Formats: sequence, structure tokens, C-alpha cells
Amino acid sequence: MDIDKLIDGVMDSYEKYGGINRSGAENFPNRQNVVSVLQDLQFLIFPGFKYDEDINAGNLRYITGMHINRIISVLTSEIQKALVFVVSQNNCDNDDYDKSDVENSHCYKLAEKVVFALITEIPELRRKIQLDVQAAVAGDPAAKSNEEVILSYPGLEAIVVYRIAHFLHKNGVAIIPRIMSEHVHGKTGIDIHPGATIGESFFIDHGTGIVIGETTVIGNNVKIYQGVTLGALSVKKEMKSTKRHPTVEDNVTIYAGATILGGETVIGHDSTIGGNTWVTKSVPPGTIYTK
Repeated sequence: MDIDKLIDGVMDSYEKYGGINRSGAENFPNRQNVVSVLQDLQFLIFPGFKYDEDINAGNLRYITGMHINRIISVLTSEIQKALVFVVSQNNCDNDDYDKSDVENSHCYKLAEKVVFALITEIPELRRKIQLDVQAAVAGDPAAKSNEEVILSYPGLEAIVVYRIAHFLHKNGVAIIPRIMSEHVHGKTGIDIHPGATIGESFFIDHGTGIVIGETTVIGNNVKIYQGVTLGALSVKKEMKSTKRHPTVEDNVTIYAGATILGGETVIGHDSTIGGNTWVTKSVPPGTIYTK
């Protein structure tokens, strides 16, 4: 078989079907770069826990600076691509639109501003995540220490990535938060949309099969077990701008396999939702729901 013919066949499919992401600010963010910078961010959250680095008191500042500089460089570029892509999509029907104008716009400065804001937010993210760690230790009799939870609990990893992705989502960054959340979804089986609002001291036990939708609101001190869905009653596209997912108030426990649906559904504070339940109406505070 002629190799050139094989190449021609693949090249022809590029022409017919598109799907090419070339280098440069005018193109789509690169998934590998986003995952790489996510690792740098996880280092800032838990230095020395996730990746093999020789850390001591003498070099911690240097290594921290190295990660921060790499985040600024890589993430700014990827956010710039996301901003340019969104602008180009919004202007695709405008005959006067010139993509070169977008490339020379203020997208880079906006991207850089968001990245600096994210790094500034790292201490606050670390505070919240430490509360999540403590919630896991307090809520799981099998957890022996904070360190064990940090090193081995998939639920915590999903929460860490969610808190990073949520900050970017809240600050108007498109695409990249979803890349982050779907990356950790693939690793842990836990699907948290970066648009969801989740309070402090959040604990996911076991975790596999959990789905938390975009407009979900979760209060403080909430515990969720594997297979829980916080979803929508309808997935019609025209409902994308409405609240489609439930609200879970403070101090609620939701056991394995429960499905809670609907934007008007509120699980009242201090309630317990039993395993394998189906909930489409609000539950009063202090309820033990087992239907």
C-alpha cells in the first residue's frame, strides 16, 4: 500500500470534516496544556502530595515560583484561545467580522487578569479544601488521617478540581473549566459541572457515578455517597438559562443511588435522603426521606 495514498486519504478527511486544532491564539484550547496546568495548580494546593518533587524548606519558595510562572504562561495562553474562540463564534454571522481584529484585541490582557486572580485566590481555595479534607476525616470512619484523604480519596480530588474550575467559570472563562471537570470525571467517575455552587465542608464518600448538574446549589456540611444524581427534570435546550437542578441546604446527607431532580426541588437543612430514592418535590428541613 502506498503510504502517500494513506496520507492523502486522512488529509482529505480533514478537508471534508474539519476538527483540526492548529497552534495559535485563534484556535481552540489544547486539552493537554489544560491538564498540565491543572497539575501545577494541584501542586499549589497540596505541595509534595500529588507529584514526585524533592521539596524541602530551602527550595519550597523556588519550586512554588516555578509552578506559578508556568501557570501564568500556559493558562494565560489557553484562556486567551478560549476568549478568542467565543468571540469568533458570536460574530460568525457578521460580514464585517475580521478574526485578526480579535487576535489583536484585549483578550490576552483579560486572560492574564483572570490567571492572576486565580493565583491570588489560591490561599482561599486552600482554606476551603482543608475544610473538605476535615469533613472527609470526620465523616468516614475508615479515614485515618488528613494525609490519607489527600493522597487517596477520589472524592477529594474531584472537589479540588471543581473548586478551581468553578472559580474560572465564575470569572467568565469558557471551555477550560469543562476540560478540567471532564478530565477528573474520567479519573474518578465523579461528574461535577463547574457551574454548580457548593458550600464549605463538602464530603463525597466513594464517589463513583455521582452527577452534580450545572445549576445545583449545595450548602455547607453536606455528605453525598456514590451513585447520587442531582439532575434536571428536563434536558430541553431552551431551558439552558434556567435553574434546572436542585438545591441542597446545609447539613444534609444523601445516601447511595438517590436521584434528586428539578430546579424547584429543595432538600431542607438537616435532612437525610435514603438510598435508591427518587425525589422530584421539595423535602422539609429535618426530614428522613426513604420513599
